[in-house]
Amino acid sequence: MTQQLPQTPSTEPELSGVRNFRDVGGLPTVDGRRVRYGRLFRSGHLAHATDTDAAFLSSLGLHTIFDFRNSADQRLEGPDVELAGVRNVNIPLSDPADGAEFWRMVRDGDLDQLKSILDDGQAAGRMVASYRLIIKERTAEHSRVLHALAEDSTPALMHCAAGKDRAGLSIAVSLLAVGVERDAIEADYLKSNDPHRRYKVRRSDSSPAGMSPEVMELLSPLFDARAEYLAAAFETMEEVWGSTERYLQDGLGLTGATRERLRGRLVDGAV
Repeated sequence: MTQQLPQTPSTEPELSGVRNFRDVGGLPTVDGRRVRYGRLFRSGHLAHATDTDAAFLSSLGLHTIFDFRNSADQRLEGPDVELAGVRNVNIPLSDPADGAEFWRMVRDGDLDQLKSILDDGQAAGRMVASYRLIIKERTAEHSRVLHALAEDSTPALMHCAAGKDRAGLSIAVSLLAVGVERDAIEADYLKSNDPHRRYKVRRSDSSPAGMSPEVMELLSPLFDARAEYLAAAFETMEEVWGSTERYLQDGLGLTGATRERLRGRLVDGAV
């Protein structure tokens, strides 16, 4: 059973131009400690942040913003807002050419075309395959992020476009590395389904027909955070490397000393 997560010390901000923002502080570790508040944040992209949003983000004392979008995402949404004194690091976790025709169809296809690529479990299957692929093929990128966090990059904010898949996996891997309980990682991941956090679906045809309940039902698996997706990521770690610990050690090259530094930066009471 997924456990109830603790409340944050202060009211979660309502950002008008940034969706899916949250502090992952307070999550429990397997040894009874908690992730520190104010050290690791996650969100959707920052391209549409308002001046008020930017002022709030600036107040967090961020050292680094990790942007996991690819060049196609950045052309579609725009670059992140610049925050004074904050390092912006772009580490694409997906290839802009991968699935380009698929996503064009999602934006532009009619109902019959959408059924041909999304119906009968195809959409959810695509998401599961995407999570598996990122875990298997983006080890260098995840290793780079975790080593940066261990050295000098906190407080940090991680985001992609919607803040649920690429950022969701990167947050999950980071939390796994510092010993956060698996149920707590899942519970945080599933928060991306909250109505006020969800990515706004954009289609060329925004008419009632183009955004009909049938169309939105077909699209839903692509824009949901589902426990089965995250489970597929953890299963892939175990299938390829034998265990999540071996994934962290052999796949990402995390030594015991690096993980201790990482815990020291992200976990209360770590030494």
